[in-house]
Amino acid sequence: MSGQALGLAISVFLACAVEAVEALTIVLAVGTTRSWRSTLIGVAVALVVLAAITAVVGPGLTSLPLDTLRLFVGGLLLVFGLQWLRKAILRAAGLKSLHDEEEIYLEERAAASAAGMPDERFDGYSFTIAFKGVLLEGLEVVFIALTFGANPHRVGLAAAAAAAAVVLVVAAGILIRAPLARVPENALKFGVGVMLTSFGIFWGAEGAGASWPGGDLALLVLVPTVLAFSLALVRMFRPSPSGTQAAQA
Repeated sequence: MSGQALGLAISVFLACAVEAVEALTIVLAVGTTRSWRSTLIGVAVALVVLAAITAVVGPGLTSLPLDTLRLFVGGLLLVFGLQWLRKAILRAAGLKSLHDEEEIYLEERAAASAAGMPDERFDGYSFTIAFKGVLLEGLEVVFIALTFGANPHRVGLAAAAAAAAVVLVVAAGILIRAPLARVPENALKFGVGVMLTSFGIFWGAEGAGASWPGGDLALLVLVPTVLAFSLALVRMFRPSPSGTQAAQA
């Protein structure tokens, strides 16, 4: 397996694992509070919709000319990667609160309890919340797998990495029957943001006609450079101890 393929697989796996953790939290909250039957129906319907979207979008994306595909995918990866990276940098610098799955789980349970008694035959609330949660998080999984896999024509590898991440997260959720609150989510998002941004720069430049020295080996320089720059931003934005004490005073 080439370095680019390995980086692709790791990026897809980590990104999809993060999205799966967030979807699992929602499903567990409504399932344990109200109706597992209706919740699982919502999950199943969302998966069918995601499969249909993949079947429609996937062939059209992979049929684009290679340079156009690289430019398009590189631009999309940059947009999403910089969004992930910006939030991760702000959280690491202490300027934005960390994503707390346990807190979100409790909030979802409280909202589910306040929605009234569930219908024994079919609970619309459980179905809707589970469907929406899995669909929204799943759309990002589909996007990541398709964009990473379409460019080097490794959709199979990207799909396998995405499936492995989802299966692992679901298995862990079934095993512990609780949200995966101990997953270092911000660290994962930081890493994924770096990878998305790096691949976005790499493929976007190739699509625009640039040629990287060393070909795929340029990623070995590009990824550490983006990481170093991101860590420097964390240090720059992190409030100094004196500034924090003055603000508290």
